[in-house]
Order: sequence, then C-alpha cells, then structure tokens
Amino acid sequence: MYHSVAPFDEDMEHPVSSTASARIGRVLVVEEDLGQRHTILSYLIDRQCAPMGCGAAEVLRHIRSQSFGLIALNARLGTVAGVDMVRQIRTRSDVPLILYADGPQADVDRIIALELGADDVLSGPLNLDVLLARARAILRRQELGRSVVACFRGGYAFRGWELRNATRELRSPDGANVSLTKREYALLVALLASPGRTLSRLHLMRATRTQEDVYDRSIDVQILRLRRRLESHPSGRGLIRTERGVGYALDAPVETLF
Repeated sequence: MYHSVAPFDEDMEHPVSSTASARIGRVLVVEEDLGQRHTILSYLIDRQCAPMGCGAAEVLRHIRSQSFGLIALNARLGTVAGVDMVRQIRTRSDVPLILYADGPQADVDRIIALELGADDVLSGPLNLDVLLARARAILRRQELGRSVVACFRGGYAFRGWELRNATRELRSPDGANVSLTKREYALLVALLASPGRTLSRLHLMRATRTQEDVYDRSIDVQILRLRRRLESHPSGRGLIRTERGVGYALDAPVETLF
C-alpha cells in the first residue's frame, strides 16, 4: 500500500547528508501518475534516500546526463510498455533496475523483464517497504560482486576455452571472442567455480542476481542461451550437463588463471 503524504515538486532532486543515502545512492523513480510519484519520492526522502522523479519521456535524458544508484520503474507506463523501457535503459546503462506494478503482473511480462536485464520485478499492490528492502538487497549483492572480482582478477581455463574475469571476456579455443551478457557471465562463473558439481536452479539464480522467489524456470532460458554461445565452437558441445529435476553442472576439468 502507498503511504499518504503531501505533494511537492517531483522533478527536483532531494539530496540528503545521511550515510543511508550514500548506501542507496540516487534513485530515479519513473512514474506517470503524479500522486503516486509524490508518495514514492516522499517515502524515500523520509528514509534518507536521494530520489528524483520523472515520466517515461524523460528517462533516457536523465540517465544520459546524470548517474543513479537505482531506477524504480512502473511496469505500466501508459503508451510506453515497461518491458520496452527496460530494453531502452539497458542499451544505455547497467544501473540496478526494479520494476513494480500497481496490481497483478502477467507471468510472461515478469520473465521478459528479467531476461531483458531488470534486477527485480514486484507485482501486486506496491509495498514501499518491500521496494526499499529489495533495492538494498540488490545493491548489497552488487557490492559483494565487486569485492569478489577485485579479489580474484584471473579467470578460468576449460577444454581450450578461457574466461577472463577482469574483462569478462570469453575466448574460444580458436582465439575468437564470444560475447556474454552480464547474467550469462555470472552463470558461467558459477558453473566454473564448481566443475562437475550439479548446481540447483536456486543456487544459479542467486549467482545471477535473479530474485529466488520469482520464477526458477527463467534460469533454464539463461542456460539455453549460454549453451548456444558455447556451442558456437565444436569443443563447447556438451559442456553444460542437465540433471533433470536437480539443476546443471559443467562437465569439464577447470583450471584457475591468476
């Protein structure tokens, strides 16, 4: 449910000095309904965040000219579909992105949004406490990921392939670079870190920062895409083994690179 507060100028940025704001960073709230936008912004300010609000038409201008720690985006934007906006944002920025809806959200729309790069999708009546908790969880995982990469700058070698962590570069046995999305990279790292071990969908969803209470079958789509990347070279065939009803495993010896 929304918290009732008095309206104010939603297009102004509201900086605060608290350390809580430093953790969350600047939040862009994309909401066409002015009343709801006021409510969300006021709630975030009360929790010592630094939000600003806009409609769909201003999103790309804002992310081109300013930096944000998080974007909260209404999945129903009237003439602009939420999933289309996710696609446009992801072509320009890797900023953490949460979609929310004012009511039930179709399963297919939620899965599509996650596959396009949304970090989380909330459905049902918007609970602002849940929104803020999910945002903090996403940012904590992001910081953890940065610290892990900072500690381990090498990579992995497996069946003639090499994955370099510093550049997220996957190189095939014939020396060709294979492009990976952020989630495909995270998924491959999780498999390489435990070669031969069957990893559950829940484990892989956590590794790729997908919320575990969303849809565990979305990981199957990511596995399918990663397999296609690897199978661009003959040595990539059969690298990922399926254990029905359990999960997936990398079926190859792995060496760590330093």
